[in-house]
Amino acid sequence: MQHLLRRFEPADTEAVVALWETCGLVRPWNDPRRDIARKLTVQPELFLVAEDAEDPAHSVVGAGMAGFDGHRGWVNYLAVRPDLQRSGLGRAFMAEFERLLTDLGCPKLNLQVRAGNEQVIGFYESLGYTDDRTVSLGKRLIPDA
Repeated sequence: MQHLLRRFEPADTEAVVALWETCGLVRPWNDPRRDIARKLTVQPELFLVAEDAEDPAHSVVGAGMAGFDGHRGWVNYLAVRPDLQRSGLGRAFMAEFERLLTDLGCPKLNLQVRAGNEQVIGFYESLGYTDDRTVSLGKRLIPDA
């Protein structure tokens, strides 16, 4: 199966939300449609989707967001359709995000994985990511729910 990585388009919204739901990335306190709308206002060129190039409907089979704040790069909401996990598509996304962020002068890429998600932690470790021995703290400024 051939996959095409391309920039997100607003018409992809429902397919991306469905993918994120299928992959267990959506939480009640985060409205994924609002997260998409927010991303489209900041570095929308770093919001990518993968489509099945052989499917006449060009189904969305992967999606992810990246960003660079001038100090660190971040990857969020990276998801690959479950039946395509371990196919190399996640690696392709990360390679493209690393390339795009490097081109922007980003010196380091960070990401967050929910504690206990050992399969995903192992995936990132296989790409050379290591535990920075940090604690991630957050504070909601604008409630979604």
